Amino acid sequence: MSKPLVVLAEFEAQKDTLEAFLEVCRYDAVHSKADEPGCLEFTIQCSEDEPGLVVLHEVYAGRAAFQAHEAAPHFAVFSKALKDLKITTRQIRFFQRQ
Repeated sequence: MSKPLVVLAEFEAQKDTLEAFLEVCRYDAVHSKADEPGCLEFTIQCSEDEPGLVVLHEVYAGRAAFQAHEAAPHFAVFSKALKDLKITTRQIRFFQRQ
């Protein structure tokens, strides 16, 4: 059995796009947890030190569950918002939960 896949995704929004981006993140989180059996956790964090820095902490049952997430309709909405709101992707890191 595969170990859970942890995804830490860091994004940077501008002051005028932060709230709209957070709404899209919330939409993605709600639908990921409700519609994807392989999505075990999905939380949204905002930095206290860096305004506009948003970190998504996601846990999936495995790599296949994450690939299903990327193919989900709500992920397409999230991806489009990244472009439309001109959100900078700082980094996306993958870990195996031990």
